[in-house]
Amino acid sequence: MTSPAAGRLTRDTRHRVIAGVCSGLARRWGLSRTGLRVAFVVSCVLPGPQFIAYVVLWVVMPADDRF
Repeated sequence: MTSPAAGRLTRDTRHRVIAGVCSGLARRWGLSRTGLRVAFVVSCVLPGPQFIAYVVLWVVMPADDRF
């Protein structure tokens, strides 16, 4: 694991697969990007608003302005 990033929660546009939401969350909390993505995909077989939450975060989280 890496140390959590300080500052705002942003979408990671450099390591994105779809929108960078999982990558941004993983960077902020100091988790593995792949591990968080796998956890999200596995959670999609459970009932709940996972896709809605992803889309809401996609809209609400600002894109990372680092290049």
